[in-house]
This record gives sequence, C-alpha cells and structure tokens, in this order.
Amino acid sequence: MAAMAVFASVSAQKMLVLYYSETGTTKTVAEEIQKQTGADIEAIACEKPYSGNFQETMQRGQREMQSGEYPALKALTKKVSDYDVIFLGYPIWFGTYANPIVTLLKQQDFAGKTVVPFCTFGSGGLNTSSDALVKALPKAKIAQGYGVRTARVAAAAKELDRFLKENGYKRGKVEKLADFSAQQAVTDAEKAIFDAACSSYQFPLGTPQTVGKRQTPDGTEYKFMVKSRGMGGEESTSVIYVVVDKAEGSKPEFTQVVR
Repeated sequence: MAAMAVFASVSAQKMLVLYYSETGTTKTVAEEIQKQTGADIEAIACEKPYSGNFQETMQRGQREMQSGEYPALKALTKKVSDYDVIFLGYPIWFGTYANPIVTLLKQQDFAGKTVVPFCTFGSGGLNTSSDALVKALPKAKIAQGYGVRTARVAAAAKELDRFLKENGYKRGKVEKLADFSAQQAVTDAEKAIFDAACSSYQFPLGTPQTVGKRQTPDGTEYKFMVKSRGMGGEESTSVIYVVVDKAEGSKPEFTQVVR
C-alpha cells in the first residue's frame, strides 16, 4: 500500500532524464530509464566535445580540474524548472561525476527538485558522486541513486526495473531483498568466488577479510570487506559486492566497489 502511495505521488510529477555520455554507455542506461518511466529525456553536450579516447579524455579532464576551467555546454532544449524529478546521469571520472556535470550544476537551478543520480563506472563511484551532489546542490533533494559497471551494462534493464519500482518511479511491486548476513571470516570457497569475480580487473582490488551474503531472486550476493594498499603504501578498507547468478554456468561478477 505504501509503495503504491509513493508511486501515485511521484507519477503525478514531471520527470526528466538528463545525462552526459561520452562513449554511449551512460546513454544506454539513460534511454532504459526513459523507456521504463516514460520521462522526458535530454543529453548534455559540450561545445568542444571530448575525443572519446580514454587517455586523452583523462588528460583533458585533469587539466580542467587543475585550472578550474570546466567545459562549456550547449544550451539545453528542456527547462529544468519545468520538472519535479531529475534523473541525472554521468560516467564516473576521478572518483566522481564527469566534468561536464560540474558546469551543469553551476548553470542550472536545482533548488526544490528531487535529483536521482545514475552513473556508469569501471569499479565504483555512485556513493562518492552522490555525496558530491549533496554538497553541490544543498537546496535539492538527492535521492538514492543507481550505478552499474560498464562491463555489466547488459544487466541494467533488469536492475533498473527493481530500482524504479522500489523507489516509486514505476508502477509495480518487487520482493524486498533480505539483509546481508553478519560478516564472517572468508572461507576458501568464498575467496575463490571473490577471485573469480575480481582477479581479471585491470587494477588490484585487494584481499577479502570477511564476508556477508544473502539470497536474491536471481542467485546469491556477497558483501566482502576488503583490505588493500594505495600507491603510497597506505592501507585502506573497501566494500566489494559480488553476485553469482543461479543460472547454470554463470560466473561470479563484482558489481561495485565502495571506498
């Protein structure tokens, strides 16, 4: 009943999917949100587009951050002021939202809006970018967001169905997921699952110390507490989520790193 009440209140509001995508991955997620919600949609475009080459983009991005001169944007055709709920999408750069979003947040007034972050990333960044949005937009409501690894973007449609229904942006009900079990020492079998999910990633993700898990309609999800060392030798702890689909032959995948 409560979920239906949430949907009724949100569905009466105007929703906009507003996103920046350089390589097309974030665009894929944005279009899926639009498809499932019926919201309006608009892409954010730079006056001087990035090249699409990873190294060149990162080099330009670093120069912009150091100089404080962020990219100029083309004018939007939609008016942010006309909408109540803004799904704001971006790839993760340097641990937070991509540089064009910095310009957008300075140009547009999000006061009184509900902003729903969604992002694509190599390993993580939803939590850090959401925290940054809270600081950048103190007069907006920053709602729970959705993030997906670029390597897993094919899973976005199914995951978004749950996310949108759980949060009242789409009609329908979903079974509430169980809480993770208490953290326990990692067994050899669980270490093998972690390694199968993470060892092929381009950067070392650390060593799992403890794990909690839960059953989902699709299989098993693991929450690993992981210790790693930074480039300077400093030790840190992160949380890495891993899913194992119940379908026969499915391989473990890590869904995100929360640092």
